[in-house]
Amino acid sequence: MLILHQDEALLVVHKPSGLLVHRGLGADCDTVLARLARIVHGPLFSVHRLDRGTSGVLVLTRTREAARRLSSSWSTGQCHKHYFALVRGQPPPSARVDHPIPADEAGPRVDARTSIETLATVGVSGSPLRETRYSLVRAAPETGRFHQVRRHLKHLGHPVLGDANYGRREHNQLCAERFGLRRLALHALSVVLPHPLSGKRVRIVAPMPDDLSAPLGAMGFVLDPAWQA
Repeated sequence: MLILHQDEALLVVHKPSGLLVHRGLGADCDTVLARLARIVHGPLFSVHRLDRGTSGVLVLTRTREAARRLSSSWSTGQCHKHYFALVRGQPPPSARVDHPIPADEAGPRVDARTSIETLATVGVSGSPLRETRYSLVRAAPETGRFHQVRRHLKHLGHPVLGDANYGRREHNQLCAERFGLRRLALHALSVVLPHPLSGKRVRIVAPMPDDLSAPLGAMGFVLDPAWQA
């Protein structure tokens, strides 16, 4: 796990796919917070969520007051996130999904909006499946709801590959066996936020990890560095 940024108020890390942020109801002891507790002195507070399978930018604060301020910035739309997602099919060049979903796992449906941009599409030859196209998209959630990017891409008809909840098993299996994609193909690329102490705009980027970029290369995607700019 790579530390991307740290100062007196913030600690931002590059979370790997497969790692929980904090211990839940299960017996998982290996978490982001447990690993950081071994190398970082003092308390840490999480202000947003990343699913276990999602990699990328995860923002933590060092004080409750910094967490309160940053949470307020998040709720008022001052923080912005971008994701890479590998999806089934070929979405439109751009789209804005406005579809209510639960704010948390057991909550009622609330307003949720996500902007989608399709970056590239490849076709897979020799597949026994009817759909043989896969696309890399960049998603920008305008709200923060439970599984928002995953749910909205499913609603658009283009679920994320490797997603056992909202995707299709046969496509996940094909991409695992043929291209080595054995994770959720969702990566939190960047976050832009006002610093909780200075208010200065901060942008932090987590480069796409090898366990996602290598399968993309095997599928025939050519990653443009400008996509991460």
